[in-house]
Amino acid sequence: MIRPVIRPEQVFLIVVPVDMRWGIERLSHQVQQILGRSPCDGTAYGFTNRARSRLKLLIWDGTGVWLCQRRLHRGHFHWPKLGDDRFVMSAEQWQWLITGVDWQRLCARPPAHWKV
Repeated sequence: MIRPVIRPEQVFLIVVPVDMRWGIERLSHQVQQILGRSPCDGTAYGFTNRARSRLKLLIWDGTGVWLCQRRLHRGHFHWPKLGDDRFVMSAEQWQWLITGVDWQRLCARPPAHWKV
Protein backbone atom coordinates (compact mmCIF):
# COMPACT_ATOMS: atom_id res chain seq x y z
CA MET A 1 0.00 0.00 0.00
CA ILE A 2 1.31 3.43 -0.94
CA ARG A 3 0.90 6.06 1.77
CA PRO A 4 1.36 9.71 0.78
CA VAL A 5 3.66 11.69 3.04
CA ILE A 6 2.34 15.19 3.58
CA ARG A 7 5.27 17.42 4.45
CA PRO A 8 4.45 20.87 3.16
CA GLU A 9 7.17 23.51 3.25
CA GLN A 10 4.70 26.19 4.31
CA VAL A 11 1.21 25.96 5.77
CA PHE A 12 -1.36 28.72 5.96
CA LEU A 13 -3.76 28.11 8.83
CA ILE A 14 -7.28 29.48 8.61
CA VAL A 15 -7.66 30.53 12.24
CA VAL A 16 -11.47 30.68 12.32
CA PRO A 17 -13.00 27.22 12.99
CA VAL A 18 -14.84 25.54 10.11
CA ASP A 19 -17.44 22.80 9.77
CA MET A 20 -15.54 19.53 9.35
CA ARG A 21 -18.24 18.24 7.00
CA TRP A 22 -16.98 20.68 4.36
CA GLY A 23 -15.17 19.16 1.41
CA ILE A 24 -12.58 20.32 -1.11
CA GLU A 25 -14.82 22.81 -2.90
CA ARG A 26 -16.07 24.62 0.22
CA LEU A 27 -12.61 24.73 1.84
CA SER A 28 -11.06 25.94 -1.44
CA HIS A 29 -13.63 28.72 -1.47
CA GLN A 30 -12.58 29.67 2.09
CA VAL A 31 -8.95 29.93 0.94
CA GLN A 32 -9.98 32.23 -1.89
CA GLN A 33 -12.32 34.36 0.23
CA ILE A 34 -10.24 34.72 3.40
CA LEU A 35 -6.71 34.66 2.01
CA GLY A 36 -7.25 35.83 -1.55
CA ARG A 37 -5.03 32.96 -2.70
CA SER A 38 -5.46 30.06 -5.10
CA PRO A 39 -5.82 26.68 -3.37
CA CYS A 40 -3.80 25.23 -6.27
CA ASP A 41 -0.64 27.27 -5.70
CA GLY A 42 1.35 24.46 -4.06
CA THR A 43 0.93 25.81 -0.54
CA ALA A 44 -0.91 23.80 2.10
CA TYR A 45 -3.94 25.18 3.94
CA GLY A 46 -4.98 23.97 7.39
CA PHE A 47 -8.41 24.12 9.03
CA THR A 48 -9.75 23.03 12.40
CA ASN A 49 -13.10 22.61 14.11
CA ARG A 50 -14.34 24.64 17.08
CA ALA A 51 -13.12 22.05 19.64
CA ARG A 52 -9.72 21.86 17.84
CA SER A 53 -9.89 18.06 18.00
CA ARG A 54 -9.90 17.66 14.21
CA LEU A 55 -7.67 19.13 11.55
CA LYS A 56 -8.01 19.17 7.77
CA LEU A 57 -5.26 19.95 5.29
CA LEU A 58 -5.89 21.03 1.72
CA ILE A 59 -2.86 20.73 -0.55
CA TRP A 60 -2.22 20.73 -4.30
CA ASP A 61 0.39 18.16 -5.42
CA GLY A 62 0.74 19.31 -9.03
CA THR A 63 -1.92 17.05 -10.52
CA GLY A 64 -4.76 17.24 -8.02
CA VAL A 65 -5.92 18.39 -4.62
CA TRP A 66 -5.50 16.29 -1.47
CA LEU A 67 -7.84 16.71 1.47
CA CYS A 68 -6.40 15.01 4.55
CA GLN A 69 -7.97 14.80 7.98
CA ARG A 70 -6.46 14.06 11.38
CA ARG A 71 -8.31 13.52 14.66
CA LEU A 72 -6.92 13.49 18.16
CA HIS A 73 -8.57 11.02 20.52
CA ARG A 74 -7.55 13.06 23.55
CA GLY A 75 -6.62 16.71 23.90
CA HIS A 76 -6.70 19.30 21.15
CA PHE A 77 -4.50 20.87 18.51
CA HIS A 78 -2.68 24.00 19.67
CA TRP A 79 -4.09 26.53 17.22
CA PRO A 80 -3.22 30.24 16.93
CA LYS A 81 -5.45 32.58 18.89
CA LEU A 82 -8.46 34.17 17.21
CA GLY A 83 -7.87 37.72 16.08
CA ASP A 84 -6.18 37.25 12.76
CA ASP A 85 -7.88 35.27 10.01
CA ARG A 86 -4.66 33.47 9.00
CA PHE A 87 -1.35 32.25 10.34
CA VAL A 88 1.68 31.07 8.35
CA MET A 89 3.77 28.28 9.85
CA SER A 90 6.94 26.48 8.88
CA ALA A 91 7.29 22.78 8.11
CA GLU A 92 8.84 22.20 11.53
CA GLN A 93 5.96 23.94 13.31
CA TRP A 94 3.52 21.89 11.22
CA GLN A 95 5.13 18.61 12.32
CA TRP A 96 4.79 19.63 15.97
CA LEU A 97 1.18 20.77 15.46
CA ILE A 98 -0.03 17.49 13.95
CA THR A 99 1.46 15.47 16.79
CA GLY A 100 -0.54 17.50 19.31
CA VAL A 101 2.50 19.24 20.84
CA ASP A 102 2.24 22.92 21.82
CA TRP A 103 4.50 24.14 19.02
CA GLN A 104 4.04 27.78 20.11
CA ARG A 105 5.98 27.09 23.31
CA LEU A 106 8.75 25.23 21.46
CA CYS A 107 9.29 28.14 19.10
CA ALA A 108 8.92 30.95 21.63
CA ARG A 109 11.80 33.34 22.10
CA PRO A 110 12.46 34.80 25.54
CA PRO A 111 11.48 38.45 25.96
CA ALA A 112 14.30 40.87 25.10
CA HIS A 113 14.36 42.32 28.61
CA TRP A 114 15.21 38.97 30.28
CA LYS A 115 18.83 38.64 31.35
CA VAL A 116 20.59 35.38 32.09
